[in-house]
Amino acid sequence: MKALALIFLTMCFCVISFMAFSHEGHQEPAPAVAAAQPATGTRDAKTWFTDTPLQDQNGNTLRFYSDALQNRVVLLNVIFTSCNDACPLITQKLKEVREVLGDKADGITFISLTSDPLRDTPAVLKAYTLKQGVDGPHWLFLTGDKAQMDLVLGRIGQIVPTPEQHSTQLIVGDVANKRWSKIRPDAPAAAIAQRLQLLTMPVASR
Repeated sequence: MKALALIFLTMCFCVISFMAFSHEGHQEPAPAVAAAQPATGTRDAKTWFTDTPLQDQNGNTLRFYSDALQNRVVLLNVIFTSCNDACPLITQKLKEVREVLGDKADGITFISLTSDPLRDTPAVLKAYTLKQGVDGPHWLFLTGDKAQMDLVLGRIGQIVPTPEQHSTQLIVGDVANKRWSKIRPDAPAAAIAQRLQLLTMPVASR
């Protein structure tokens, strides 16, 4: 691994993680680092995250960095819609986080990436958002073909041999200022909301 890529991973993501909520009947995967790394080291966020085209729950095509991440405060997590345990619980926790944020929620974009793109089409994701009561303009549920999702998930430290083996850690970030951290999904909703609010403040005020 090139030195700059290693520095970028260490300072921005700390992506080595363990599952906070487990999926029933599935073994926790070994800790993983980002899979598909750039050929050379980079500090450029667009190059790192890539502008891989993905589809949201409404069937719109979005470039991952330019349309979903750039200049935003974001919360990233990974789900798959056929999950009956951790994923809907975490989705409901994040719904509660947005409620705690109140009118500040519109300044924060939640991005849920599927680990099961072969089944989670935009229509399936849409049905999931409606069932969970989380369909809104500031919460993106993204899918693509398997190669696209493998690339994007790899860049956030998610190597997922099977859909069930994704980490349930939440990744929060102030993209413009390259400030990233992880949060356990079983943290109180108020604590997650507070962390996100801190990321919306000017850097000098933190």
